[in-house]
Amino acid sequence: MGPTQGPEPHQEPGRDDDPQGREPGHGFGSDATELRRLHPVTPFLKGWKFVAVLVAIVGQQSFRGTTLRVLVAELAGVLVFGLVLGACSWWFTKYRIEGEDLRVDSGILFRRSRRVRIDRLQAVDIVRPVVARLLGVAELRLEVAGGAQTEAPLAYLSEHHAQRLRAELLARAAGLAADTPEAPERQLVAVPPSTLLASTIISAPFLVAALGFVVVAVTTSFVQQIAGVALLVPWALGGVGVVWRQFVSEYGFSVSESPDGLRIRKGLLDTWAQTVPPGRVQAVEIEQQLLWRPKGWVKLTVNVAGYAGRNTEGPTSSTLLPVAPWPVARALLQRVLPDVDVDRVPRVSAPRRARWLRPIGWRFLRYGSDEKVFVSEVGWLTRRIAVVPHAKMQSVRITQGPLQRALRLATVHVDTPVGPVDAVALHRSSDEARHIAEAQAELARHARKLAGPERWMRPPDSP
Repeated sequence: MGPTQGPEPHQEPGRDDDPQGREPGHGFGSDATELRRLHPVTPFLKGWKFVAVLVAIVGQQSFRGTTLRVLVAELAGVLVFGLVLGACSWWFTKYRIEGEDLRVDSGILFRRSRRVRIDRLQAVDIVRPVVARLLGVAELRLEVAGGAQTEAPLAYLSEHHAQRLRAELLARAAGLAADTPEAPERQLVAVPPSTLLASTIISAPFLVAALGFVVVAVTTSFVQQIAGVALLVPWALGGVGVVWRQFVSEYGFSVSESPDGLRIRKGLLDTWAQTVPPGRVQAVEIEQQLLWRPKGWVKLTVNVAGYAGRNTEGPTSSTLLPVAPWPVARALLQRVLPDVDVDRVPRVSAPRRARWLRPIGWRFLRYGSDEKVFVSEVGWLTRRIAVVPHAKMQSVRITQGPLQRALRLATVHVDTPVGPVDAVALHRSSDEARHIAEAQAELARHARKLAGPERWMRPPDSP
């Protein structure tokens, strides 16, 4: 997928060639834009689930005793009702930019007006399901700090209009002129399909599914029971499903750098274009599975406020890089966390008595810290290194279970917005745990004083 293009400088506001419904008002680039409707095909794309449920209910009731003519009439009535309801929902759904807010009005009987603060945006995604791609439309998803779900998703817009609106939102959030065209980009890394497929085949989920299939097949051959054959199908489908989901969702994965952030593109059927603004990554995890080590492959996962505490539809939004050699991943990591060299952060191992709680993996429990970041390391078969900038820490806490109290051990948690990255210094001595917590709290306070502006591209002395 090539880079998206912003609006041409000579285009006039309101002269867009997309079929969006609109009302008179100001165009792009002003403090308040005109009220706009979603793309006219939205009722068909969003209403099919509602129609399918009603058709299933009506069909179940009708087959109990009715003529074919009545059944066809009932199904036609349900279809018309669903389309009318979808069309009404589309007609009453409008959006516009008002100063620092994106306003979305919706509702037929009960009107609802939502306002999303543009300066709180954490990421702006363009999602193109396979059917939407065929129709030339896309969904715009806005992720804000502290959001438990996508804020006011705009589904669906024409692809051209979705790209223009994303460019305007990113420009406004960056403190730039609203009519600033989308910034150019430079590709940093692209994951080859062969590497993605190979890493998926030797990943832990696929190997577990494959091992289960072999165990069931061998057991069935010995006991000669037909019931065992029925178990082979789910195991086989599970293994194939792991490869299929990973390969299809992460196919064509690329990361590019631009002034408005890191641009991530991926997807074979449903495509996903994500923009993560600079400085909005809260934590990073470096994962290396056992069979990846000979190749030196690692995976990068991030916590981004706004994706916290929920499972987004489609490909996961927390994957910064699904697989790459460590030198490539380290170069990308330094783009996300400038002036941070994870390899140079000194680590301290857990005390020897931690082996009573982790008989095998206690030697791999480490933590470290420097003037920039806190680092924790855990894992024997799958190594995980969590990296948290001091300025992004939200709290530091100590937990101690009954067995830990008996062994004079405790665990230190460095909290960030909820996400897949968990920074934990496991099984430290009680005195050391208190020292870690006090030191990290002081480092976090100092780092927040020196933190940059909330606006992405404004210098610190800007108003």
